[in-house]
Amino acid sequence: MEEITNEKEDSKLWTEKYRPQSFSEVKGQTKIVERLSAFVKKKNVPHMLFAGPAGVGKTTLALIVAKKLFSENRRYNLLELNASDDRGIDVIRNQVKDFARTKAIGDVPFKIIYLDEADSLTREAQQALRRTMESFSQTCRFILSCNYSSKLIDPIQSRCTIFRFKPLDKEAMKVIISGVAKNEDLKVPKETIDLLYEISNGDCRRAENILQSCAAISKNITDKLIYEIISAARPKEIKEILESAVNGDFIKSREVLLETMLNHGLSGMDVINQIQKEIWNLTIDDNKKLDMIEKCGEVEFRMVEGSDEFIQLESLLASFSKK
Repeated sequence: MEEITNEKEDSKLWTEKYRPQSFSEVKGQTKIVERLSAFVKKKNVPHMLFAGPAGVGKTTLALIVAKKLFSENRRYNLLELNASDDRGIDVIRNQVKDFARTKAIGDVPFKIIYLDEADSLTREAQQALRRTMESFSQTCRFILSCNYSSKLIDPIQSRCTIFRFKPLDKEAMKVIISGVAKNEDLKVPKETIDLLYEISNGDCRRAENILQSCAAISKNITDKLIYEIISAARPKEIKEILESAVNGDFIKSREVLLETMLNHGLSGMDVINQIQKEIWNLTIDDNKKLDMIEKCGEVEFRMVEGSDEFIQLESLLASFSKK
């Protein structure tokens, strides 16, 4: 029996295995945790809107709130929906409304509906949701989660207490990565933790997924292994492309770009993102850097609109090569 349990643990995604189960385990969102724990103690939460980037604790905190409020009755009193799958008006009119109108089980007088990626809801669905939030506030409270609160209509925002989540800072990420490394018996040097933080941009989920992918190959996590897993160019490769272009050697710059893209299987968007970061590390005039960043923005827009990626990158390097 113990062997089966261990197998289940080993096959778990680390993002689920290491998901915090209490307020004290949540890292990097101190003020938000304080406010939420105060609401839970009073057993009275308002409608809430969690806004912020991916992988910073929005879903985790919503689940902790439900767990602390309902304990063993959570499965009856919590409805989780992902609005990117169920984004039409019928889901709000039927599924959400049916759940909201019935009374809660237990000593808490309301249920909770957690609507993830609420910014994916259609305009009509948002209008229906606003009315539902108003009509059934006695028996149901909503927790809406989104990346961009501006995509939600004002009447919904005004009905919610808004919590703005930020990307996890370096110290919080170090604590999380070190904890995972210790539990999984991994060797992760300090500089590799710094690299994981830079690559993930404060997204804990991304960092844990990269770590799990690397651990499947080796217990010794290195910079080289991480770059191979995420299929990204090393900063020195991008720097070589930029320096050749800036020094007027367009042919060499183009050759290194093509080789780097083929070796790592990079898309044009991957390259442009790495280029705009690496520009700031060049030893050139600041005004020249500004011109280069402006050109990056123009080329990125053309790629989004459907232009050929390699031609656009060639055009970018050509503009850098001009004296």
